[in-house]
Amino acid sequence: MKAVLLVSDCDVVVTMDEAGTEIPGGSILIDRGTVAWVGRGAPPALASRLESWERLDGRGLIALPGLVNTHHHLYQTLTRVRATGEGLFGWLRALYPAWAGMDEAWVHAGARVGLAELALSGCATAADHHYIFPRDDPAAALAFLAAEVEAAAEIGVRFHPARGAMDLGQSAGGLPPDDIVQDTDAILAQTEEAVRRFHDPSPGAMVRVAVAPCSPFSVSERLMRASAALARRLGVRLHTHIAETTDEQAYCLARYGRRPLEVLEAWGWLGPDVWLAHCVHVDSSGIGLLARGGAGVAWCPTSNLRLGSGVAPVPAMLAAGVPVGLGVDGSASNDAGHLLAEARMGLLVARTGGAAAMDARRVLRIATRGGAACLGRDDIGSLEPGKRADVALFASGGLERVGTDADPVAALVFCAPQRVRHLLVEGRPVVTDGRLVRADEQAIADEGRRVARRIATGVPAAAHGGQRARDAGGGTR
Repeated sequence: MKAVLLVSDCDVVVTMDEAGTEIPGGSILIDRGTVAWVGRGAPPALASRLESWERLDGRGLIALPGLVNTHHHLYQTLTRVRATGEGLFGWLRALYPAWAGMDEAWVHAGARVGLAELALSGCATAADHHYIFPRDDPAAALAFLAAEVEAAAEIGVRFHPARGAMDLGQSAGGLPPDDIVQDTDAILAQTEEAVRRFHDPSPGAMVRVAVAPCSPFSVSERLMRASAALARRLGVRLHTHIAETTDEQAYCLARYGRRPLEVLEAWGWLGPDVWLAHCVHVDSSGIGLLARGGAGVAWCPTSNLRLGSGVAPVPAMLAAGVPVGLGVDGSASNDAGHLLAEARMGLLVARTGGAAAMDARRVLRIATRGGAACLGRDDIGSLEPGKRADVALFASGGLERVGTDADPVAALVFCAPQRVRHLLVEGRPVVTDGRLVRADEQAIADEGRRVARRIATGVPAAAHGGQRARDAGGGTR
């Protein structure tokens, strides 16, 4: 692909700039991975002076900034549609035994499936919260994250792996079984090594690592405090689950004498370098804590409904100035990974508070600019000169869009979710004409099914050869 690309004559370019500018008939000039110009008509003289450039016809397409997914558990793509009648705690207890058998082949296959799904929905940047690692094998623990980073590079999306952890097993009053929690000191050492190995702080980075102990009911106070200190010493962001269910609230009140967000505040966790998954059971006092501290929220409406957890008060959070991004959450509590579908669910569930509580453009802003803010990125989330060239192009026509000419942008969210037509990340094609460019969708699905069937049998990986290449059907990557 040439260094300069003109995405020309789109039906609408939705810039997501501060003013919410939308440009009918707009074009986007991309120069070496960066947005150089956005406007109507011919690009400026700059383009004519460049050695060569190519054109992507935007007619019949709506251009958005690449969508941003702020919370996922990619390994869960291989354990979908389980414990469908359980709430969070019962669901976790049902699935912990399966997840205890996780290996590198599982992590790699799950990441490929989940990231491919996201890319095909228009997602350019994805955060993943991986919190189950081998207890006594530091090399294998690092290999888990390496497998995810490799999968993201193969698909072509930006990736924010959040190195999760659990050190509070059942014998110490936590929820997870003792055999899937790690030693606190080992977690801290392995997390620091993961940051040093994978994190890239430079502008336009394709990989950034966060420190992410799992939850108040699976992590000790010592690990939470030490994780915050570690992240701030290393200059990376912090992430955890919080205030997801009434069971969690009862747990925190019984164990710590405080509500979940009050616990985080006491542990030094409500700063602008933090984003938190869920925040369903948050009252006005809790929203005030978030707003004053500057922490962001990863809103996961489908997962919250699937587990019967409730509805996060997102309109009130936005009114208070809390940064909010969108997250599909783990595919075992969502059973899907389509970010545009998640936007639609968010739009609809927020309207249980009245039709004026959420509109299409507001939820698209959450899915782009809001997600970028949660991840601490000022180089993505909008289509403006100087920003990275992450562009999602959706069709404005087709059977499902008949009758939507009055507002084709709103139709992206109100109508049935669609695959992205084209997705550019860093100006490079990731999806073209609805198909992955750098990876084979069918091969990814086949590998995922093979590993998922092995998981379902409960047979250890060693009995299947133990190697990722074996699970993938042979060969190397």
